[in-house]
Amino acid sequence: MASIEEVRSGIGQATDKASESLGALQQAQDCIEQAQAALASVTEGSSQSDVDQANAYFADAASKIGDVQQAVNAAIEAAEGVSARL
Repeated sequence: MASIEEVRSGIGQATDKASESLGALQQAQDCIEQAQAALASVTEGSSQSDVDQANAYFADAASKIGDVQQAVNAAIEAAEGVSARL
């Protein structure tokens, strides 16, 4: 059985890694939004349905990353709550 300090340390490591992932997620979201903007710029006025579909996929991907960021933040808060109660 792990000691309280070992549990706190493990929770700290978990929240540190989760916090690192937030930066990577933000970078991914920024890149996807830049890709969408570049596509929109070069295909402006196009009547091809694939263009609209590609833009919709980019928007959906960026939105889902936002959802993941919220979930990670909630997990960090919950883990820190556990640590605080130890």
